[in-house]
Amino acid sequence: MALLKANKDLISAGRQEFSVLLNQQVFNDPLISEEDMVTVVEDWMNFYINYYRQQVTGEPQERDRALQELRQELNTLANPFLAKYRDFLKSHELRSHPPPSS
Repeated sequence: MALLKANKDLISAGRQEFSVLLNQQVFNDPLISEEDMVTVVEDWMNFYINYYRQQVTGEPQERDRALQELRQELNTLANPFLAKYRDFLKSHELRSHPPPSS
């Protein structure tokens, strides 16, 4: 069963809005741990899911499927963001604690 057009449009809008949110993030001091950033991103994702839960249409199965697809799309965007943050933390750690010179 294909997703309803209205739900596809909502998923697309949610994906675009979440992408904008992630792209607006600036990594600077004070830093938070990688685990804390994962929690923040999961909270953002839950906020988006709960927001769009009220807007998806169709039978309960259709709504559940649309929300599942939205979650997958948000995860797809979140994973590179978290990898970028992880790399940022590593580079910041290297600048703060340079390796001993030989």
